[in-house]
Amino acid sequence: MYTKAALISALLAVAEARFSQEQIPVAAIQALSNFGNPGEAPTLAGAVPGVLLAAADPCAKLTLADKIVSTLGTDPQVISAAQKLVAAEQNFNPFVVSVPNICGDASLPATQELRGIVPLVDPAVTGSDVENANSATSLQSPFDAAGLSVADVMTAQGFSNFTVNGAAASGSANNSNNNNTNNTNTGSATTAAPSATATATKCVKSSKTTTTAAAATSTAASANNNNTSGNASANNGTASSQAGAGAVTNAVTGNFPGFQASSLGLDFGTCTPTVKFEESLNGRKAGEFTFQAQDPVVNKGQQEALNPNIIFNRICDQLVNVCNASDDAHTACKQAQADLGSGAKDASTANAWNEALGFAGVDINPDNAPQTGLIGHT
Repeated sequence: MYTKAALISALLAVAEARFSQEQIPVAAIQALSNFGNPGEAPTLAGAVPGVLLAAADPCAKLTLADKIVSTLGTDPQVISAAQKLVAAEQNFNPFVVSVPNICGDASLPATQELRGIVPLVDPAVTGSDVENANSATSLQSPFDAAGLSVADVMTAQGFSNFTVNGAAASGSANNSNNNNTNNTNTGSATTAAPSATATATKCVKSSKTTTTAAAATSTAASANNNNTSGNASANNGTASSQAGAGAVTNAVTGNFPGFQASSLGLDFGTCTPTVKFEESLNGRKAGEFTFQAQDPVVNKGQQEALNPNIIFNRICDQLVNVCNASDDAHTACKQAQADLGSGAKDASTANAWNEALGFAGVDINPDNAPQTGLIGHT
């Protein structure tokens, strides 16, 4: 009995420790009382817990970090305290959500000394070891963040198991709510369909992507297709009724030939988990090839990547979060990721991925991108 009670006490202590993350940055900011006007540092410190609560907008802590610098000045002690706030872990309830929310506003933080720093995430999140190591590194040597949001920087450094939130990332309050719904892994058809407004305003790598009105219109058509097919899927629950998006072209994902069913009989819900491998995606330099999900619903919130495992991980996450895929389809995806995630950064890995999930022969260059650097590319 004593052992059981001790175990319960230990578990409760761990839970309490994880739920007190909002207090960690407070002391360093309170210690800035010699800067600014009397009372300003304590007031700023008092605002910290509110921006690190589980339900807080993840962009709010970046805004507060900027305010700390603009109010108290650029002394190294002030900058250090603000940097620690940017890197702070936002409270997280693994009993309610499965992945954290990350700010997708590329304008935040505005203070140059705070850019390129990525946050800690709860250890319960898959891949947290990678992200938490990156966070520690970024405090010592910030990552390149030119034109990128914190979410973009995290993805570029190999961690993408999160939802993108914040006004500039979601484009509307409704889409922000959809992101929160995705965290509960409901797989509802309505959350799977990106809105035209969200696509037109979502913070992507602004130096590489220009979103046009035509792209927004095309995405809106895709969203309608997804909602229609998703409703059919919810009513019938069969693979044959779960056709997702039709053929669509948009400024971020390029050409998508439309929903395809797996030849292996795997039910990927309303999504097609294929990848492409193309040169100069999203404005990358000539001769640079990257991987990207072809289905715009699967790709939502994720850019192309040099590392195929980043894209494979995102695909598997989206199958659960928004696609309503079956358990065996998700298992097959994770197995393919384990087998191919560390594979060669070339066309053979893209083809092997598509074949492993029942899409052998899918065109991995649907945008007819130039292939000048393909020979010998690794």
